[in-house]
Amino acid sequence: TQVEEGAISLWNWAVTKHMGSVINDEQRAKLRFVACRLVCLCEGSDPLEGTIRRQILMSMKTGKGWIDIGKADLADGFLEIAMSSIEKLYAKLLKGSDGEADIDVHKADVEKNLFKVLSYQAESAVAQGDFQKAVMCVQRCKDMLMKLPKETCYLSILCYNFGVETYEWKRYEQSSFWLSQSYDIGKMDMKYCVGKEMQAKVLRLLATTYFEWDCNLYLDKALKAISLANQENLHPAGFFLKVKILLKSGASDEDINSAVAEFLHHEMSLDFCLNTAKLLLEHGRESVGFDFLKSVPERFESSPDLGKITLLHIEFLLHNKRELLAKQKVEEIIIGHYTGKQLLPEALNRLHIILWDRAAKHYEAKSYSEALHWYNYSVSFYTPGQIDQNLAKLQRNMASCYLHLKQVDKAKEAVKEAERCDPNSIFTKFSVYKIAVMEKDTDKAVEAVIEMGKLAEKPSQHEDKLRVDENTGTNLLSLAAQIALENEQQVVAIKALEYLSEHLQDCQQLFAALKCLVRLTLSKVMAENEEKSVSYVLNNTFSAAHKRLAESFTEEKFTGDMRIFEAHWFRKVAWNLAVQFGGCPEKMRDFFLLSFKLSQFCPSDKAVLIAQKTCLLMAAAVDLEMGRQEVTPSEQTELLTQALQHLQACKEIWKVLKLTGDFVKDPTDTLLLLYEFEARSKLNDPKLYNLMESVWEQPQIEVKTLEIIASLAMESPARYPVLCKKALKSALNLLRKQTVIDAVKFSKCLHSLINLSLPTGLTDLDACVLQEVWDYFEDALSVVNSTDAYPEMEILWLMTRAWNTGIFQYTAGKYKEAEQWCGLGMRFLNHLGSLKKSYE
Repeated sequence: TQVEEGAISLWNWAVTKHMGSVINDEQRAKLRFVACRLVCLCEGSDPLEGTIRRQILMSMKTGKGWIDIGKADLADGFLEIAMSSIEKLYAKLLKGSDGEADIDVHKADVEKNLFKVLSYQAESAVAQGDFQKAVMCVQRCKDMLMKLPKETCYLSILCYNFGVETYEWKRYEQSSFWLSQSYDIGKMDMKYCVGKEMQAKVLRLLATTYFEWDCNLYLDKALKAISLANQENLHPAGFFLKVKILLKSGASDEDINSAVAEFLHHEMSLDFCLNTAKLLLEHGRESVGFDFLKSVPERFESSPDLGKITLLHIEFLLHNKRELLAKQKVEEIIIGHYTGKQLLPEALNRLHIILWDRAAKHYEAKSYSEALHWYNYSVSFYTPGQIDQNLAKLQRNMASCYLHLKQVDKAKEAVKEAERCDPNSIFTKFSVYKIAVMEKDTDKAVEAVIEMGKLAEKPSQHEDKLRVDENTGTNLLSLAAQIALENEQQVVAIKALEYLSEHLQDCQQLFAALKCLVRLTLSKVMAENEEKSVSYVLNNTFSAAHKRLAESFTEEKFTGDMRIFEAHWFRKVAWNLAVQFGGCPEKMRDFFLLSFKLSQFCPSDKAVLIAQKTCLLMAAAVDLEMGRQEVTPSEQTELLTQALQHLQACKEIWKVLKLTGDFVKDPTDTLLLLYEFEARSKLNDPKLYNLMESVWEQPQIEVKTLEIIASLAMESPARYPVLCKKALKSALNLLRKQTVIDAVKFSKCLHSLINLSLPTGLTDLDACVLQEVWDYFEDALSVVNSTDAYPEMEILWLMTRAWNTGIFQYTAGKYKEAEQWCGLGMRFLNHLGSLKKSYE
């Protein structure tokens, strides 16, 4: 049919394209799946023999395709179809056969396909973990080998592969079964067997399986398997495994010696011999191991790798604490190095590692002389004048030993050599630094720290990869600070902490460094009164703390509680510094502002809100005070604008704070009003009038506040006479309402009001103005008449001003007005005390 033809074309196309690498294995499997399904759907009730054969082939290959790409579960259905089709084919062949000869031919024909299907089903079962089904399928295949001897090799390898898979899955029992089957099948037909090498390979894996499964329980089986493997085919891996099994089983030295002796007569590589010696020595078989190791050089006298044997010998002598013998071996190598028996570069590098490792162990144990002994061995292999970064590291290590031994001159020589070999190394600079600190050479120590700081910014690309990580710079700077502190060198410690705080990534470490830096700098300030140090603390340390607190929200290890704790510490220190530097307004303001900024990382409880409010009020007060000094107009504008910004922020905090309790006696509202009035009046801000509208409506405003407003309204560059008069009038009204009038305050307010309304020396005054001022004098007379507390000098001033106003009116030809004002002055004369006679 057309569908069947299309399916076959699709199948053939998939085969062609796969061979041409146009499609991959999975795509081919999917195309086969579709083609095979279509062919199966087209099957009639009595298909032709060719159709059945084609269906068997397609089903088998489709199933195998799914197995090969790791989808064994999809293969089972197709393999069942193949099995069913094989039965149909066999039945059809029997139907048309003539006698037993034909039947045997048909059976042989069918059994080949049956064998393949069963082997594929076994593969699928193993892949899906169905051990029993796999065993059953393989057993059926095994039973068919008598008729299909050529498949012996295939089935043996298939079982070996099953053994490998189950071994990798650590299913040792199943693995041992499959490997035993592989070995047994491999022996069934010598003509078609897998060969001795393959059989030995199977047995070695079988021995390994028993060994890893339970060496104590299956020791005999493991030994038997490996012995058989070695009989089948001599291989280093087989000998090695046998020794390994014997060692694990706790066999005697004699048994192990016998096993080793077995392969001494065979050609083995040097690496194999070394690995065997290493295995023996690692298992504590020193006698056997060292004897074997001594016998190896004879076998490889001409090998350039002979040095490897000596190195292994040295390593295990050291491992077994036989250091004196190890030293002898090293000295033999050094003599050989200068007599034409040099080690290969790889072996020499390995020797350096061994020597440095031994030196490091002595260094850790504080056996510095012994450490130097081992380092000197390493130095012996370098030629004079050689430039090598490893030599630089070696000299630095030696310098550290000399410093511990208080041999400073030798340490200097070693560091000088290190500088020659690797001058741009941060480690070399650190060595220079340590010596400078030890010699109390502050300038050189600071210079070394600066160099270290610069190198920490851009890690050197040619540093030894084994020893440099991303934290090297910060670790060394941290250690430098610690060394300086231990040696009581504050200047050096401060410089080290400066660079350290620039490079630390860990928040906890950074804040520890910053706090240490603050304490050190402040103690230095207190001792030497250095203004520059204060500026440094302000500009760098606190700024760094604020910046990192802002960034720390993304750092998981730095918790919220840690952030709050650090913020509190820095804000309190900033507050204390603000108070401490009260004599320097600018610094005081900046510290208060820093304290405010840092407090924003703390929970907004009542105490923090009060602190924030006070910081901003103080900052605004300082800006206003600085604005009153001799500054340029632009500077004054900037200061006043800053003050307004601080006051605006303070107002918002004050609103929240007032909700937390009773603040009736708190002067904050008054201060906010006065500060804002001063700033806006001096900035000639139009919003000033809006501010004052709310002031006039306040029922609780104090006389003192109104007096200050009046004063500020006329303080340069502000000039608001109308606001000034209104404030003074409001103050006088409040004073009049008092049960007992405060004559002194009343006199001062009235004095200011008259001065503002009646400028001295003016004769041509408006009648309205004169009438307004006349009323003020009448107010004064009424208070003077009601109390004896009115200051005499103020009464004298009122009398004089009234008299002089009359004289000015007389001069202007206004005789009636002159008489009135002079008469008003005479009314004050009667209230003078001791001065009355002088003016009568």
